[in-house]
Amino acid sequence: MANVVVVGSQWGDEGKGKIVDWLSERADVVVRFQGGHNAGHTLVVDGKVYKLSLLPSGVVREGKLSIIGNGVVFDPHAFVAEAAKLKEQGVDVTPERLKIAENTALILSLHRELDGFREDAASNSGTKIGTTRRGIGPAYEDKVGRRAVRVMDLADLETLPLKVDRLLTHHNALRRGLGHPEATHEAIMQELTSVAGEILPYMDRVWKVLDDKRRAGERILFEGAQGTLLDIDHGTYPFVTSSNTVAGQAAAGSGVGPGAIGYVLGITKAYTTRVGEGPFPTEQKNEIGEFLGTRGHEFGVVTGRKRRCGWFDAVLVRQAVAVNGIKGIALTKLDVLDGLDEIKVCTGYKLDGETIDYLPASQGAQARVEPIYETLEGWKGTTAGARSWNALPAQAVKYVRYIEELIGAPVALLSTSPERDDTILVTDPFQD
Repeated sequence: MANVVVVGSQWGDEGKGKIVDWLSERADVVVRFQGGHNAGHTLVVDGKVYKLSLLPSGVVREGKLSIIGNGVVFDPHAFVAEAAKLKEQGVDVTPERLKIAENTALILSLHRELDGFREDAASNSGTKIGTTRRGIGPAYEDKVGRRAVRVMDLADLETLPLKVDRLLTHHNALRRGLGHPEATHEAIMQELTSVAGEILPYMDRVWKVLDDKRRAGERILFEGAQGTLLDIDHGTYPFVTSSNTVAGQAAAGSGVGPGAIGYVLGITKAYTTRVGEGPFPTEQKNEIGEFLGTRGHEFGVVTGRKRRCGWFDAVLVRQAVAVNGIKGIALTKLDVLDGLDEIKVCTGYKLDGETIDYLPASQGAQARVEPIYETLEGWKGTTAGARSWNALPAQAVKYVRYIEELIGAPVALLSTSPERDDTILVTDPFQD
């Protein structure tokens, strides 16, 4: 059976939570392989709403093993709070059902503080990135700088103080430079030891767990956060997240070989949104943008920030298809477009008078590109809740087929509402 990687093909917020939840019914194991608690998923199951930010979406499904991989940066206190909230909703969050990779880097209070200090300083100079201030970037910096405290360190109280000292040597120099007081060894040690007992029961050799599951023929679903255009290498740099969000990271971020990945599913919204700063060629700062935002309930799950909205950008999604090796897309929120007289699709860009069919890597060029639009007739009927192609208006089907043609990938699933059953299956990604 093919193991499946789910990635966002735009700037995130494409509706991955629902699709992962829908696919998890067919999976045995669900793995988060990058990011942190800066990304949010909203799941609606039998009318009950679950809001997740760190835990894999499969955790709400009984009989599934959920895994937080080493590619994630892990805030232990955020984990405890999120797990407690889910338990109140009746979700069984236990070490038997959830594993955390022993080599996962931790997010500490000093990471969150540094994130905020930098954003405040950047705001004054007009160069802010628009982070969620949850310490994600600084935690990844420490991981790459080989000074991170990892989950396994919580079990070694002899060497943990030495690791904290090494971390503070770096951070306190930064804090002094930014005009803020130093963090103390005692405070960080207390922060870690106070939560260790709640984290360590979940710790495991995740690479070994996944290897055993794979050899046993169990189906594994790899769940990414954010989207391709927020990838640290392939996104709209520097207005990106601090990790690789593309499908290739599923292997490195969980401890499996690339050959363990079979099918890459790109989650794609029927229009385009992004949160935070940075270029957005098809953004609509008008009544269309307001319509899409209001109808689509476009507010961040984690931050509550209002999302910027615009027309579908086929250039960006076509690029995401290539970078990720996407075999099929799950098209979401088609119902948001119901009732529009006409719908525009970006098919290319103008850059300094020339026509191009890609997003340039340069920050300056990204800011200068101008979208080239094709206009399609809208539809008056409704797509909301449709569970078959026959239930869709003819113009809606035409719109979907046009997107497939432009991006070079077929629709594998079509989502027509937040409810998991309102999904039209074309190709089962888990099939051989």
